[in-house]
Amino acid sequence: MKELMGVINLDHELDQLNELTYFRCGAAVPFASRYRLIDFVLSNMMRAELESVGLFVRRKYRSLMDHLGDGKSWDMNRKHGGLFILPPDWNDPTDTSLGDLQHYHNNLDFFKRASAKYIVFSGSQHINTVDFQDVFQYHMEKGADVTLVYKKIDVLKPEHDPCLRVDVDEDNNVTEIHQEKDHHSVYLDIFIMEKKLFLEQVEYCIAHGESYFFRDAIQKNRHKFKISAYEYTGYHAVINSLESYYKNSLELLQQDNYFGLFKENPVQTKIKYEAPTRYLDSAEVSNSLVANGCIIAGTVENSVIFRGVQVRKGARIINSVIMQKCVIEENAVIENVIMDKDVQLSKDRILVGDSKRPFVIVKSSKI
Repeated sequence: MKELMGVINLDHELDQLNELTYFRCGAAVPFASRYRLIDFVLSNMMRAELESVGLFVRRKYRSLMDHLGDGKSWDMNRKHGGLFILPPDWNDPTDTSLGDLQHYHNNLDFFKRASAKYIVFSGSQHINTVDFQDVFQYHMEKGADVTLVYKKIDVLKPEHDPCLRVDVDEDNNVTEIHQEKDHHSVYLDIFIMEKKLFLEQVEYCIAHGESYFFRDAIQKNRHKFKISAYEYTGYHAVINSLESYYKNSLELLQQDNYFGLFKENPVQTKIKYEAPTRYLDSAEVSNSLVANGCIIAGTVENSVIFRGVQVRKGARIINSVIMQKCVIEENAVIENVIMDKDVQLSKDRILVGDSKRPFVIVKSSKI
């Protein structure tokens, strides 16, 4: 779609997943046995056939850049357009911009060179299957200056507390943007606007000492613009805390959630060529996601197992998330645990966390 370009802005996303974000930004955290959180928004943009996608990052992005490479896994390694990873560049001594406006100011050429006339903005903490082509068509039909994407949440959970909410009138126009915790219409950190209007507002905000584009250009000026609201009704999860990561990981073991995210919406990730998982005679696996390259000789129940994990004979894994290339030795027991990459757990060890607050083991530990 040549009319629409994409921006994934990670600047405002804090690294709130404790041990999982010690060495990486939140967007690079592994999820659902073979993916990273960034994969879901990138796949949404890939399905919309956007010509160019800019990724704005500020800190701890080495792991993310290694994962994304040249964008080939998302069909974004092109001669014209494609994926642009835009790390901080604060070398202009005359620059007075602040917050995420720094990214936009220092990468004006990225926007000006793109042939697209409209931009879709997104973060990475809201896992969804939003159809950006459908949102763009809705935006054009409404004749709006800005179109926000929101979802009505039936049962609010702690991870929704930090999220912005929207009030919508009978014509699907946004009347208020706020953070009242008991409000069920949650903004998904996705909006579309015309590129010309965006650049004008960037210049205005910088001239008036503002810091964050959405807050200062849109939220504070909601009566100045015609802001429409697009209601999304598909699968949705918010990953903005360790507890929400653990809960939403295990909720993918429910068939409705898994199919809601993956069945009709292909999700791309970095390609790794590994053998299929081997299940030895002593293996017992039930209600679990198990990626390829594993060797399972023990028991796995209600758990998410990433690539290359080895579970020795007699070991038991229950209600846990075990990331890439971990080794669980004989007769070890793990329950309510998140184990980061490359952890080695000695035989006969027992690790038990709380079902609402799991025990977390840092990357490359030996226990």
